[in-house]
Amino acid sequence: MENLQKIANNMRINIVKMVHANKSGHPGGALSCADILTALYFNAMDINKDNLKDTVRDKFVLSKGHASAAIYAVLAEKGFIPFEELKTFRAINSNLQGHPNMLDCPGVDVSSGSLGQGLSVGVGMSLANKLEGNDFRTYVLCGDGELQEGQIWEAAMAAAHFNLDNLVLIIDYNGLQIDGYNRDVMNIRPVGDKFKAFGWQTVAVDGHDIESIIAGLNYAKTVKGQPTVIIAETVKGKGVSFMEDKAGWHGKAPSDEELAIALKELGGNN
Repeated sequence: MENLQKIANNMRINIVKMVHANKSGHPGGALSCADILTALYFNAMDINKDNLKDTVRDKFVLSKGHASAAIYAVLAEKGFIPFEELKTFRAINSNLQGHPNMLDCPGVDVSSGSLGQGLSVGVGMSLANKLEGNDFRTYVLCGDGELQEGQIWEAAMAAAHFNLDNLVLIIDYNGLQIDGYNRDVMNIRPVGDKFKAFGWQTVAVDGHDIESIIAGLNYAKTVKGQPTVIIAETVKGKGVSFMEDKAGWHGKAPSDEELAIALKELGGNN
């Protein structure tokens, strides 16, 4: 687990560097899901350089596409894109745009960014796997504020109706969205009870404990006849003290001085 934690920390270093480099991006929600993506790409998912272009393998949908810095960071750690390319984040003509594009960036399985749509895409991918008789799995990562979108619940209903036990939804539950705490903007609680009512198996994990996340993902593989939702309790801006649990860091780039502080806390270099 120590090696996986190092990968997650490296991702956080590159996330803050990326957002700083082009003076735009969404660091808070990217930092909160770094451990989740590490557990997925380095443990749970069957994805590597050899099968990257295959249509039949485990797939990942970053429904909260504005957190694209996180997926680019993990793709670099996997060796799918060069670390040097991270410097082009959100630049004109870069392959690494603010919302991930599956046509431009190797390892991006779904173009995303319009909130509320990713779970529907995951349902379609999972249903296709069922119809084709293969045993690959689909993983979808949503933000908690995203659960305010009605389409999420239409997709949740369909996933249970079609018994999609090859579908796993992970909720990056950091409690914040662009306008503040989601309990104040539009309360989504109780999340677990809602999904249970829709026919899902529910699991709660510590979203910053990679061992806990992996245990939840392994449990999901044992569930039969229904989809699984993993509610990962996280902290927005995790790892950078002045960003943690601050709605203002939803979509804001650090200054030169703030970058230096962040990198010092993360153990990175300018």
